[in-house]
Amino acid sequence: MKEDSLLEMRGIYKSFPGVKALQNVDFTLRKGEIHALMGENGAGKSTLIKVLTGVHVKDEGDISLQGKGKVNIHSPQDAQKNGISTVYQEITLCPNLSVAENIYIARGKGGLVSWRGMNKKAQKLLDSLGIAVKATQQLASCSIAVQQMVAIARAVDMDCSVLILDEPTSSLDESEVAKLFVLMRQLKERGVGIIFVTHFLDQVYEVCDRITVLRDGQLVGEYEIENLPRIQLVSKMLGKELDDMADIKGEAQPEIDKSSTPVYAAEGLSSSEGIGPYNFEIRAGEVNGFTGLLGSGRSESVRAIFGADKVTGGKVKIDGKDVKITKPRQAMAHGIAYLPEDRKRDGIVGDLSVRDNIILALQVKTGFFKPFSKAKATEFAEEYIKLLDIKTASVNTPIKSLSGGNQQKVILARWLLTHPKYLILDEPTRGIDIGTKTDIQKLVLKLASEGMCVTFISSETDEMLRTCSRLLVMRDRKLVGELTGDQLTQAAVMNTIAGGEKNAE
Repeated sequence: MKEDSLLEMRGIYKSFPGVKALQNVDFTLRKGEIHALMGENGAGKSTLIKVLTGVHVKDEGDISLQGKGKVNIHSPQDAQKNGISTVYQEITLCPNLSVAENIYIARGKGGLVSWRGMNKKAQKLLDSLGIAVKATQQLASCSIAVQQMVAIARAVDMDCSVLILDEPTSSLDESEVAKLFVLMRQLKERGVGIIFVTHFLDQVYEVCDRITVLRDGQLVGEYEIENLPRIQLVSKMLGKELDDMADIKGEAQPEIDKSSTPVYAAEGLSSSEGIGPYNFEIRAGEVNGFTGLLGSGRSESVRAIFGADKVTGGKVKIDGKDVKITKPRQAMAHGIAYLPEDRKRDGIVGDLSVRDNIILALQVKTGFFKPFSKAKATEFAEEYIKLLDIKTASVNTPIKSLSGGNQQKVILARWLLTHPKYLILDEPTRGIDIGTKTDIQKLVLKLASEGMCVTFISSETDEMLRTCSRLLVMRDRKLVGELTGDQLTQAAVMNTIAGGEKNAE
């Protein structure tokens, strides 16, 4: 084992029935480095992390730790005893307990607890890590970013030498990401080795020292960050020379007839979630989007359009005719489809099959008293599995067993099956790999070229700029500007967000 290595994994194999998840994979983490683990969904990243943390037991290979030599990790408890801690995207702490209680839960000896001593010790730890929160504060009252930092503080206090951060920034805005990066760099200075799993390329190049790339369960290579340009990273992840992401916009941007009647138009729309009142319209063949910082009201704006939140005011027209949309079923009846931001909470029905998830919206629209035959449902499902290249063993596979990107495609298939005239996509590419992101962006532009209108929301500004011909900029749950044509630049978006309402019409 090399002198500066904290962790070495050599020749790791792991198979599941019908799937070779890892084949002869090597991974090295050095003391005091931030190491990105990259790859498409299904590349083997999660399996490698689960082998390292004892969730899965490896079939072959060796794991060595500094000062301990080869170790066998059969459970998450084994991993913790060996100084390996993981902070997941979904916080696994107890929101009803205080910050201090979450740091020290299940770690006491005996039945007596010195609450004052525990709070004092926790506060000292938080202060030393620069985490601006009171130890006595209830965790539920903290932001997601602070909750993740508390989880990291717990790991640090348990003497972790290897810290795994699994998609920690997916739900954070830019300022929260910056705070997390400050903490990561501080831990790096202390000699902690950090494995950073993310889909955000900008973040990788901002904070990481090295990158390991996996593809189809195999090691592509390990690279120093300065020696791997972004386009080469994308190429290695996809397995082909490709600059799809840069060229995508020119493919199918349709000309919009601005004199035509809008497919959907709202005047003074407002909701119970503090949105509005705002005016909005979209025409056939147009791709527009709501942009702004996390919490600006992007998602709430489209939820009001779909009637998913309580509509408190405004007038709506579909194809020039006055309509009432206060519930999702009314929106669906008028040809509106909505892919929600949180696919796990609001999208997939985990225990149902791929087939049943795909037909769900059409069945609601048709009525449950007119159920589809199994043969017809299978026909629908197979058509869209082929159309969207959904990777699944069969139509009967439970959707919860699919990768995140394929789950997202199933939900997209669900709505396309209803043949909507207006499709709303809220964060359709969050947490999925670059290849699938490109597929979805291309599909959006193809649908627009065929006459569908699409509202596209993404927390990645460059993705919005590639996909949309018009951006509506939100701040503090108000519409503060609209950008089109030459105005569609990252600088213009940031300036409009910062400039506030003076930029709005």
